[in-house]
Amino acid sequence: MTTDLERLGLAVKQAQYRNHRTMDAALRGVGVSLVQWDALRAIDRMPGASGHQLAAATFQSDQSFGTLAGRLEERGLIARSPGRGRRLQYELTKRGHEALEDGHRVASSVLEELFSPLDESQRTALLHTLETLTAAPSSAAD
Repeated sequence: MTTDLERLGLAVKQAQYRNHRTMDAALRGVGVSLVQWDALRAIDRMPGASGHQLAAATFQSDQSFGTLAGRLEERGLIARSPGRGRRLQYELTKRGHEALEDGHRVASSVLEELFSPLDESQRTALLHTLETLTAAPSSAAD
């Protein structure tokens, strides 16, 4: 029997949509959106990264990330400073670190609930499968 790839693609999209909606709603309780928290995570784990690298890591265009970074800076969550050439340096402020940590606590709880229908071996298999899928070269444009 052949797997219905459209159905498979839809199931992946539905799982991601559920994850996004649930995480975004929960993170709002600590004062950030999922997109903002994702940016804070990227800045924290990629010291010295360019805006372009951070945009790619957060699945955004360079322009979108720049706009988001401006909003995060206005809220006192990040600081931007001149780097080499035209490059900007991004770093979390004290408030940004606090928001990141609050988000980690929320995400841990939300993800535990989202993946609760799966036992540990199913979670491990799903992770392995998704890592295999995302490591494969893609013929589609990024």
